[in-house]
Amino acid sequence: MEHRRESDNKSGRSKDRESDWHWQQQEGAPEADLLHIEGRNAVLEAYRSGKTIDKLYVLDGCKDGPVQSILREAKKTDTVIQFVEKERLNRMSETKKHQGVIAVASAYAYASVEEILAKAEQQGEKPFLILLDGIEDPHNLGAIIRTANLAGAHGVLIPKRRAAGLTATVAKASAGALNYTPVAKVTNLSQAIRELKERGIWFVCADMEGELMYRQDLTGAVGLVIGSEGEGVSRLVKEQCDFTASIPMKGDIDSLNASAAAAVLAFEIVRQRLQ
Repeated sequence: MEHRRESDNKSGRSKDRESDWHWQQQEGAPEADLLHIEGRNAVLEAYRSGKTIDKLYVLDGCKDGPVQSILREAKKTDTVIQFVEKERLNRMSETKKHQGVIAVASAYAYASVEEILAKAEQQGEKPFLILLDGIEDPHNLGAIIRTANLAGAHGVLIPKRRAAGLTATVAKASAGALNYTPVAKVTNLSQAIRELKERGIWFVCADMEGELMYRQDLTGAVGLVIGSEGEGVSRLVKEQCDFTASIPMKGDIDSLNASAAAAVLAFEIVRQRLQ
């Protein structure tokens, strides 16, 4: 690029583990088609086995030993923890034996950022990442993962909060690309960008007010940052980006949806890399 930067505990095992693990398929549920794990032993075992837990719902005010053990494990893995009333847990539970804790796990495993960078290195290519800020619709996420795969991106990064998880809906919308394109979840997107800059990656932010994408040099190690349709890329994330890029548009409506914008910009990166 032309731009330059200065430089096994059996006693704790559930007697009927299969009854505690189930798929949540209720239409319209906030974690539809994610794996719900219910009961203290099952949740604790899930953490100890290394299962990726996105959210943990705990009965508000419950401070007994087993629950405190679960909370300690949750804090080690940066799980989003919500303390809720018993009525909400009862509504969420299918086993009706939640014992005050329900964990929500991803249907698919996340990769690490290091694994994504290693993939680029193994392929002998400059890293090409797609970072998503506030993409909460699973269909949009799935479509972007599909685009990432077809455009040759080495992986997708999403934040821990304000983001769709890797559900069966996402997998379907990705047309199978989720099986091939790694997705990493980071605690703080801005911090991840700062750290990746130190690895020589430049970041371009999709912005309607940005420089026309055709005028930007997108040939090097690059991270493409895409925001939500309503709000775009958040201010803090945008401030970490090296430059912005816009898509030339004509017509009477405001903008493309997030997945369409990601596709246009991703394939501009492909076009430039082919030259």
